[in-house]
Amino acid sequence: QVQLVESGGGSVQAGGSLRLSCAASGYTYHSYCMGWFRQAPGKEREGVAAVDSDRDTHYADSVKGRFTISQDDAKNTLYLQMNSLKPDDTATYYCAAGNSWYDCYSGSWRYGLDFWGKGTLVTISS
Repeated sequence: QVQLVESGGGSVQAGGSLRLSCAASGYTYHSYCMGWFRQAPGKEREGVAAVDSDRDTHYADSVKGRFTISQDDAKNTLYLQMNSLKPDDTATYYCAAGNSWYDCYSGSWRYGLDFWGKGTLVTISS
């Protein structure tokens, strides 16, 4: 049973930084695509960043140069380092995982993956 648990959300001022973590358990796929998504009130869910089992990374244009996705295999943890935060980054952030690197490669990850965490709230004040 795959479980994804996010942490690290909070409230910061514009220009600040946050690092989100996603602890994964029960996930043993050798080929995978893992990502971060966000959803603000009244807006559609957006794929923010993803990384696959080949360590290739993918980013939404809105966060390129500001956000960095990474993973620690020993800790089974996915991270999202968010710098130069803007009020538009305010949203609930979700961790998700799929069992095929092709989800990342093809870009289909942006539409969603197989397994989801419950989310962590990020609030950026101006």
